[in-house]
Amino acid sequence: MAERFILAIDQGTTGSTVLAVSSDLRVLGKANCEFAQVYPQPGWVEHQGAAIWASIEQAAQKLFEDPALLPENIGAIGITNQRETTCLFDAQSNPVHNFIVWQCRRTAPICQDLKQAGHENTFRKKTGLVLDPYFSGTKLKWLFDHVDGAKARADKGELLFGTIDTWLVHKLTGGAVHVTDATNASRTLLMDLATCDWDDELLSILDVPRACLPAIKSSSEVYGTTQGMSFVPDGVPVCGIAGDQQAALFGQACFAPGEAKCTYGTGCFLLLNTGNDIVHSDNGLLTTVAVKLGDTVHYALEGAAFIGGAAVQWLRDEVKMLETAPNIEALAKTVESTGDVVFVPALAGLGAPHWRPEARGLLMGLSRDTNRGHIARAVLEGIAMQNRDILEAMKKDAGTLKVLKVDGGASANNLLMQYQADVLDLDCVRPEVIETTALGAAALAGLAAGVFAHRDEVKKVWREDRVFQPAMAEADRTRHIERWARAVNAC
Repeated sequence: MAERFILAIDQGTTGSTVLAVSSDLRVLGKANCEFAQVYPQPGWVEHQGAAIWASIEQAAQKLFEDPALLPENIGAIGITNQRETTCLFDAQSNPVHNFIVWQCRRTAPICQDLKQAGHENTFRKKTGLVLDPYFSGTKLKWLFDHVDGAKARADKGELLFGTIDTWLVHKLTGGAVHVTDATNASRTLLMDLATCDWDDELLSILDVPRACLPAIKSSSEVYGTTQGMSFVPDGVPVCGIAGDQQAALFGQACFAPGEAKCTYGTGCFLLLNTGNDIVHSDNGLLTTVAVKLGDTVHYALEGAAFIGGAAVQWLRDEVKMLETAPNIEALAKTVESTGDVVFVPALAGLGAPHWRPEARGLLMGLSRDTNRGHIARAVLEGIAMQNRDILEAMKKDAGTLKVLKVDGGASANNLLMQYQADVLDLDCVRPEVIETTALGAAALAGLAAGVFAHRDEVKKVWREDRVFQPAMAEADRTRHIERWARAVNAC
């Protein structure tokens, strides 16, 4: 008899990946399908609900082409998703407008008005977030202001709000279930971190009716069962949800305070577990829910660097210095050091902890003998140094940083990982499977479905690939840090 498995749906910004994950968190198969981005005008980004759903269906169909993976052997479904993307839909799961993507900047004027009205501290204190177009609340207000009749229908509960996870669960359950989990709710500007409930004062400020809001659930429980799907049998429990970055933290088994993870993707996303304590940042970070298990809430500090792997893509596509992105490691290894060349990857401004959107990328310290190897090495070091800035801010806020677990595409670069450990003076641990976002969703679903009796069992099946231990002399580390600080100040 074929092995039962967990189906993990990883719904991302440019595509959807569907994975079959075993009871010991091994990836048995995966398939991805991309979908089109919609740009109505500069700075605006949208997704079509139908395109997202089609990408999930097509990925699932590709996955089930493997005769060893039969849909009838799905034991549970876990979902992880692009966060903050805002959905407004009816009782039949039909969107009333394209989804407004987390990257969309259209609500900047709304955020500015809220700041001028003196609301910023209220939002910061209750939600751990800043008033920025990134988050869902102002996107929902924009939809109410611009979609005819939407607000009146939402008042009556005829239209439903949610992030991508909410809409997917609604679709999967045939419209029977309207929920989100605490990790996604914590990114909306509408939830109080302390209560993990929608906050009346915040709802009033943004003029959002409670009738349209999903129930906030834990990250691991049975929300409902599948009904009427083309690619999944009826009756499969949907029982794990976490936003993508929190799912990666869980998938990396960062369960103790002081354990952090960095996902090296287009940008770099860093989360530090702060346990049951809500740590408000004095150093330019966000506070968020890490995971909710039963009635127990775990929190995290979060920081993001806008440009990570995208800097390597820039070297490949615009500068034409690389044939493929992985080639950067071999090129960087042709030199012993950067020759004092520094690269600040502020190609889209500087994110946490600096928050300087006007900053631009900088290549500094060039000399007559600078070659391609020096520049390639400087790009890798720049990625690691901006992560160091974020992690140092986390250490100041939380008072502890024990280990950094790394995942995402660029974590396969050994030179980058060693330098990251060196400048942090901290072990960097890479897992065997770097698909940690999907593994987190699968683990949360497995907990609810009884595959794992306790999260400690998840930790037991998490497998280490390699530990990068710091090997740089203290004087060298200090020199690298001081050189980086001068470059950041210049940019």
